[in-house]
Amino acid sequence: MSSKKISFNLNGKATEVDVEDRTLLVHALREKLNLTGTHIGCDTTHCGVCTVDIDGESVKSCTILAVQVADKEVITVEGLADSEGLHVVQAAFIEEHGLQCGFCTTGMMMRAYRFLKENPSPTEEEVRWGLSGNLCRCTGYQNIIKAVMTASKNLKNVAVAE
Repeated sequence: MSSKKISFNLNGKATEVDVEDRTLLVHALREKLNLTGTHIGCDTTHCGVCTVDIDGESVKSCTILAVQVADKEVITVEGLADSEGLHVVQAAFIEEHGLQCGFCTTGMMMRAYRFLKENPSPTEEEVRWGLSGNLCRCTGYQNIIKAVMTASKNLKNVAVAE
């Protein structure tokens, strides 16, 4: 297999990585760039644990080749927090106990992050629909929904404070 050097913006930083043509983005993130917050689950887009943000869209990184993100903007769960602390979505998941085993959590957070950019004032039903492509096998979703609703409220409070 041939190897290519690709350049893209990862979590706000210019990044270069050598990957084979057939390398999935999830594997490049975890194995080449040591960003293990993006989990590997089903490899078939069903579970959503590998969700990342690419150019402003939620994408399941098990279904995209790493070479396809050349010259794009990629955000992983590691890129949500900044020097001032956790992102509002991450803090809300902690506050509302929106996790149990934690396996789906990073994918849920990434989908919630993008969903709240698309719909900053969702109803609980809209949150359920917005996260429907991400599966959790432990919590029954109630605290995940509460976390997204809390994040929505807290994002509005941050915007007002600014």
